[in-house]
Amino acid sequence: MTNYELMFIIDPTLEEEAKNQTVETVKEIIAADGEVTNVDVWGMRKLAYLIEKKSEGYYVVVEFKGSTALPKELDRRLRISDNVIRHLIVNKDEK
Repeated sequence: MTNYELMFIIDPTLEEEAKNQTVETVKEIIAADGEVTNVDVWGMRKLAYLIEKKSEGYYVVVEFKGSTALPKELDRRLRISDNVIRHLIVNKDEK
């Protein structure tokens, strides 16, 4: 299993319950083929530039272990999600 880190930004206009549900959904996607090791919710932060006319976003960082196919599936699912406005997956084991 490879170590990965995922950072994603949730739409700040969503209700608190919808934000929490989005985080849980991401954790479920990872748990299906890997293991979540740490979840760090940063909360509302100012964006460096406007994204979809929004100047703030709800940041979440998830560290996880999984197969090499998991990041591809996670990327696909996050791209089609209306709640996530940006995401980045990093392989922490790569030198």
